[in-house]
Amino acid sequence: MNDGGARVDYHERLGVPLRWWAQGTMLVASLWIAMIVAIPDQPLPWVLTGLALALLAACLYWYGDARVEVRDGWFRAGRARIEVRHLGDVAALDAKETWRVAGPDADVRAFLLMRPYLRRAVRVQISDRADPTPYWLVSSRHPEALAGALKAARSGHAG
Repeated sequence: MNDGGARVDYHERLGVPLRWWAQGTMLVASLWIAMIVAIPDQPLPWVLTGLALALLAACLYWYGDARVEVRDGWFRAGRARIEVRHLGDVAALDAKETWRVAGPDADVRAFLLMRPYLRRAVRVQISDRADPTPYWLVSSRHPEALAGALKAARSGHAG
């Protein structure tokens, strides 16, 4: 239970890895060095570097702010959501299966919330006949835990 009284069975934020922050910072530092050499004794390199750093931070935070949640009979992945009663089979996939389902065997009608820095995912079949989406493929750091929460939520809302 959270402070609002809603039941949260699973919650994950798909934040970018630390190495992306480090590499981005090094990129901005390289930009700063190039500008300091090209435009010495001016405030412009500092201003542009500050703006570049702020833009980098905003972009990395935004990209990594995707959330995956099973809560109160709903499955949310990013901005998409579906009631768990419309879910079919749920499978936690290893890296090889994730690559196969997201690549060669992908269905263009599927909903994907994938992150390149997460190699594993959960595949969730959609059982609602009115929904043209055959399945959701959602990246996760803990696919077994997410699959377990989805199965538990689905069985708790059956009937």
